[in-house]
Amino acid sequence: MDSIITTFHIDWKIVIAQALNFGIVFAVLFYFAIKPLHKLMQERSTKIEKGIDDAKTNADLLKATTEEYEKAIAKARIEANEIFDKNKKEAEKKKAEILEQAQKEMIETIENGKKIIEAERVKMLGEVKNEVAGLVLQATEKVLAEKNK
Repeated sequence: MDSIITTFHIDWKIVIAQALNFGIVFAVLFYFAIKPLHKLMQERSTKIEKGIDDAKTNADLLKATTEEYEKAIAKARIEANEIFDKNKKEAEKKKAEILEQAQKEMIETIENGKKIIEAERVKMLGEVKNEVAGLVLQATEKVLAEKNK
């Protein structure tokens, strides 16, 4: 061992001083750099894990919300179809009622027209009879007047 020490000119005092200097530098770096850096890295790891957990929670929430949205849309479509069908049936019912009312009014108008025509015919027949009677009377008067002359 002495031969190695003399060959490489190793001085124990310098080696001990360097070891002491290395220990001091290591202790200073450990307390002022490595320890805070380790603490910062742990906090960062915790934040990342929390972010991943939050992302999973948000993904699950998004999935649940999407399912609720799809259910709500399906329900709204069903309700819209029911309302549409109901309104369509009501419209057809109103249409039938209006057509029925129009037919009744048309029949009533035709009946009134027939009554008016019959009344006019009766009135005209009465006027024709009166005229014919008047003409017959005039003709009779003329014939009698000519016979008396």
